[in-house]
Parts: sequence; structure tokens; C-alpha cells
Amino acid sequence: MFKLCVFDLDGTLMDSLEDLANSVNYSLKQNGFPEHDLNKYKYFVGNGIKMLLHRALGKYDTPEAFFKVADIFYPYYDEHYADKTRPYEGIKELTEKLKSQGLMLAVLSNKADEFAKGIIDEFFAANSFSVVLGTTAEFKPKPDPSSLLHIMKTLSVSPQETLYVGDSNIDIFTAHNAGVKAVGAEWGFRGRSELIEAGADFLAEKPVDILKVIGQEGL
Repeated sequence: MFKLCVFDLDGTLMDSLEDLANSVNYSLKQNGFPEHDLNKYKYFVGNGIKMLLHRALGKYDTPEAFFKVADIFYPYYDEHYADKTRPYEGIKELTEKLKSQGLMLAVLSNKADEFAKGIIDEFFAANSFSVVLGTTAEFKPKPDPSSLLHIMKTLSVSPQETLYVGDSNIDIFTAHNAGVKAVGAEWGFRGRSELIEAGADFLAEKPVDILKVIGQEGL
């Protein structure tokens, strides 16, 4: 019986790719490095902002280049993270339905903690999520399970009572590393094939399908 549903943020709750890509491309351009097409960013994201910048720099990645790009990226993204970022269609309805059924909800992201919390505060009603946790110095990033285990401990639920929803193999690995069943969000950045290959326990073509998973497994 599930008591907690934990969501990844980028590519699962939020369609945020364009703002991320635009912010990185702006930072690259300001430093004279080549920009990238939007689709490439589907595979650059997922492991946090530092890795995003390293991947975007590619063969130009040096400590000096990284810090120059990062110095521009962080303040620029802080101003532009909500330009085009929006919850995916059906997400707000899903979270409201889950809450009405008595589930606790949480967010676990490899995005910097301040950005993760800012986006949730911007687009969701207060107290929609019991915990919102991005990357901090306290925990290793996903797929290390420590942050997910921390959320479960904070909310006093077991792995068997927890469902994790994410759009990438990183999310599936995170869930399984913590002993939690994982739903692959097909609507996100990476798509069905990666989620199947990673071993997702369930697949959801659209957000409302999460309700079917919970109904089948028990509430």
C-alpha cells in the first residue's frame, strides 16, 4: 500500500528543458563557446547543473572554462528559470488527486536545491509537497539513494510504501537503489526505451496513468 509518491522535477513534473538550454547557451555564447540544439539538452540534463555545464562544454571543458560559464549561468538562470518552464499537462490535476486520496507527495531533484524549491513555490500551491529536496552538500546526487532514503525517513514511510516517478534511467536506478518501485514517465525528456532498459517497474504514458498504477498496487 503506497503512502508516499516522490517525483523527479525536470522532465517529470516540469517541462523545463527550454529554459535550461537557453540559459546554458547564453552562458556558452558569452564565453565564445559553441551552442547546442535543444534536443541535445535532453541528454545533457539529469545529473545536476555542474554535469550539465561539463557536458555542454564538451571538448572545451577545462576548470577555467567551467567556472567562466558557471559564473554567467547561475545568475542568468535565476532570472529566467520560469520564462517557459511549466508543469506538464495533467500534472497539477494528478497531484491534487493524489493528495485528495491521502498520499503524501515529495520532490527529489538533481537540480540545485534553491532552484528546485523556487520552481515548486512558483507553480504549485503551498503545502502541495511534504518535502522538496534538490542537490545539497549533505547528500550525493541521484542515483545515490541517500536523499530518497532521507525523505522516507523524514516522512516515516518504508520503501514498500513509496513510489518514485521519473523520466530517466537515473530516476529508475535511484528508486531501485533505495528499494523503491519506480514508474517511468514516458512524457519526459528521455522516453520509453531508456525507461524500459533501466528496468522501470511501471510505465506511464501520461500523468493520469499514475493513478492506475496506484490503484493496481493498492492505496
